[in-house]
Amino acid sequence: MVTLNRIYTRTGDDGTTRLATGQPVSKAGPRVEAYGAVDETNACLGLARLHTSADPEFDAMLARIQNELFDLGADLSTPPKADEVEGSVLRMLDGQVTRLEGEIDALNAALPALTSFILPGGTPAAAALHLVRTVCRRAEREAVRLLEAGEPVSGPALRYLNRLSDFLFVAARHANDRGASEVFWKSGATR
Repeated sequence: MVTLNRIYTRTGDDGTTRLATGQPVSKAGPRVEAYGAVDETNACLGLARLHTSADPEFDAMLARIQNELFDLGADLSTPPKADEVEGSVLRMLDGQVTRLEGEIDALNAALPALTSFILPGGTPAAAALHLVRTVCRRAEREAVRLLEAGEPVSGPALRYLNRLSDFLFVAARHANDRGASEVFWKSGATR
């Protein structure tokens, strides 16, 4: 259990923060950027959920994902170690990725086939979910950037981010009256 009695500590006034390991790092460091973008994804998803309560099963998926995004932030804020004992650190699991894939398939099965790219918009829920998707893609780019900088990132964390943005695309289509309210791109229509 986490207990937060004091909200401000003044320890970050110099532009540093601490990872879950206690290691001090810059607040602008690549690992902080990665888990910060995951936090933004979660906040945007919270806003999107203001429009999904009428669909309890769908909203429950989104609620579970919000919780998993906290798990993902914990994963990213704790650099993996080669000698890490399995289960000693909160890590994303491939089973969470597999569950997202199943939900993508289930939601997508009820949608009409796409014949054009779609524009973010339509219903308020769909527009909000498209925004979540774009923030999630940025979180994924930040995690990849971290990996490319030679920093360790767990494989399931990267896979989860990639699959989550796919889920959010299909979720936005689902929230667009199951595809009926989608706004289609008209290539070159305003030239």
